Amino acid sequence: MSGDTHQNKRREERVSTMLPVDVENAAGIVRDVSASGIFFEIDARYTLGSLINFAVKLDTPSGDMNLKCRGKIVRIEPRETRVGVAVEITESMMEAAT
Repeated sequence: MSGDTHQNKRREERVSTMLPVDVENAAGIVRDVSASGIFFEIDARYTLGSLINFAVKLDTPSGDMNLKCRGKIVRIEPRETRVGVAVEITESMMEAAT
């Protein structure tokens, strides 16, 4: 599937970024994010269609925050030393980092 096809399926505009993400027992880097989805690279393996919990670390003017999310894995892309994971976000909430 080409990048253009992925772009046509998107409902919201995506923003390129490099934010840390904690995914269950692994850490990775967010590459892009929108209101309904996220794409990150990580050193772990996941199954297409499975549910996943993750937290994106945000540095805000009021202090460090975690965007905690739950979603469904909709695409997996092998990378050089990592795997790229696209997730459709189904639930999210902000909370202060601990």
